[in-house]
Amino acid sequence: MAVVRVLLVEDDAGMAGAVSESLADRGHVVTRVAGGADALAGHGAAEVVLLDLGLPDMDGLEVLRRIRLTSQVPVLVLTARGDEQSVVLGLRLGADDYLTKPVRLAELVARMDAVARRAAAGHDPVVRLGDVEIDLDARTVLVAGSDAGLTATEFDLLAVLAARPGTAVSRQQLMDEVWGDATVAVSRKLDVHLTQLRSKLDRPGLVTTIRGFGYRLGG
Repeated sequence: MAVVRVLLVEDDAGMAGAVSESLADRGHVVTRVAGGADALAGHGAAEVVLLDLGLPDMDGLEVLRRIRLTSQVPVLVLTARGDEQSVVLGLRLGADDYLTKPVRLAELVARMDAVARRAAAGHDPVVRLGDVEIDLDARTVLVAGSDAGLTATEFDLLAVLAARPGTAVSRQQLMDEVWGDATVAVSRKLDVHLTQLRSKLDRPGLVTTIRGFGYRLGG
């Protein structure tokens, strides 16, 4: 396995030390931070993020949501929360895997290696559909070579769909990943922003409505 740059987000010093040592023994480069704000500042330099949910400054699920607004870096969630609701929400928000504490270090390393391999094999930040080009890393959208002029929210919505081209994405998932709170008010915002997004792209059929469920980009 190639060397992987790992960002470990863990406020428990004992846990962080054990994980860091285990990963370093396998040749990986580990940077450890103890809070969500530092994770948001530092995830851009990482190839894999190991994210604890019980952080002192903000909830780890909120950290995950914010990371996913701008990055597709693989994220493994490590947490003492084993309840189904937390697991489902973590996966909905874009976690690539989910391990509950106490974590067996050998299993953690094996799962991290698997996620890193998948990411290395499949990551392409540019999604092309006809004459529409979406660069997820640069946060740009070109239509027939011209900038589409999307707002940040419009791009965030398109990015959620573009990360899964041809795949149905539920309204719930779109709202969770962009706003983090699926309220009635947010549901109305989604409709308004999607209408504006479609108008700016000006490509009928590019964003398809799946009645009673959600939306699909292309396919």
